[in-house]
Amino acid sequence: MKSSEVDPENPDSGVIHKAADIIRRGGVVVFPTRSLYGLGANAFDNAAVDRIFRIKKRPSRKPLLLLIRNRDDLLQLVRHVPPSAQKLMDRFWPGRLTIIMDAVDSLPKRLTAGTGRIGIRLTAHPVAESLIAAVGSPITGTSANISGKPGCSRVSRLHPAVARKVDMILDAGTLEEGVGSTVVEVSDEEVLMLREGSISSEELREALS
Repeated sequence: MKSSEVDPENPDSGVIHKAADIIRRGGVVVFPTRSLYGLGANAFDNAAVDRIFRIKKRPSRKPLLLLIRNRDDLLQLVRHVPPSAQKLMDRFWPGRLTIIMDAVDSLPKRLTAGTGRIGIRLTAHPVAESLIAAVGSPITGTSANISGKPGCSRVSRLHPAVARKVDMILDAGTLEEGVGSTVVEVSDEEVLMLREGSISSEELREALS
């Protein structure tokens, strides 16, 4: 495992491209989001996704979140973007809103846990944003922890088993304290809030009205 310090607002491009190369070659990288460190792997590499599950000891029935570069990435991930999802994206992306939609059939079943649906977020964190852009395709965005245990806002609090098994850690220091992303499941018929996080149910209603 190799740890590299990165400026949270202006990350060094050389470090970012090194991390991106690791991900493109099937590796796993710890990287910062706004409030928690995440585990990044190539979303379309089955072996890399399997590593994420093993590192986290994550049950196979639990799907993984994906982080994207821009909305164009949705074309290779979801069947259809409902109008209500478009409204939410217009209002809250990039930012702390995870939107679950119907996945395309070609998406690895490990990602969806057989549900046929996938959670997606367009991140606003400069390091994560730069990393995804350098990789050139969606990456996993699950928290860097053992499944069922708390996530961490600083690298020193990473579970030793997680830190040992990843290929690189991007250390952006202590992250902002706060709640995680709000999670909604969207179809043509309804918008269902699964977790209220930094975006409130009232804010969602206003965006959809």
